[in-house]
Amino acid sequence: MYKGYKIRPPFFEIGPKAYLYGEKMLALARIIDRVAAKYDLDVIVTPQYTDIRLLAENTERIHVYAQHMDSLTVGRGLGSVLPEAVKEAGAVGVMLNHAEKKLTLEEIGKTIRRADEVGLATIVCADTVEELVSCAGLSPNLLVAEPTALIGTGTTADKSYVEATLRAVREIDPSIMVLQGAGISNGQDVYDTIKAGAMATGCTSGIMKAKDPGAMVEEMLYSLRKAWDELHG
Repeated sequence: MYKGYKIRPPFFEIGPKAYLYGEKMLALARIIDRVAAKYDLDVIVTPQYTDIRLLAENTERIHVYAQHMDSLTVGRGLGSVLPEAVKEAGAVGVMLNHAEKKLTLEEIGKTIRRADEVGLATIVCADTVEELVSCAGLSPNLLVAEPTALIGTGTTADKSYVEATLRAVREIDPSIMVLQGAGISNGQDVYDTIKAGAMATGCTSGIMKAKDPGAMVEEMLYSLRKAWDELHG
């Protein structure tokens, strides 16, 4: 776990995947940046690799993460994503083991260690409680509890899943915060997930496919702050 990294609950993750890039991505990132400041929230954004520097140099509040990286060291490795290059581009962290970019447990561990070496935070995705426990044992900074079957469906995980994943990780390392993902489509989903006990949540298609992505960012971050303040006031 990279010890130099700080993020506060409730936080949010916005993953554009391959929906958005370049100047349009920057335009949305600036909206996210402004709304994050408005509600005093930490927001992770995972742009295309080619947009990391663009976002890092033109925003103030968002946490820019790479969508993935490899565990190789400087040298040979054509087509690989070098940790040092991700760091130098301006990222503060990296997402690992997303359902669309699965890794073996061994490779997750190696890549977390490389992230720690270069000073990058790690957020590791997991599907089941069992996979979450295995990943927690590798000491990432953050975990995403995300049932693969619910990704992009508009159906969110139920309260029992939220409670079970939080409890399982807390027993291993209470310093690892858990984001509850999958199926977040609107502000009500965000509100309900946080009220169910989550520390954080996130969204891709609910924002990227919205008629007005910027307005959806506002709706979701407002709901995040509202739910958290009602619970923890």
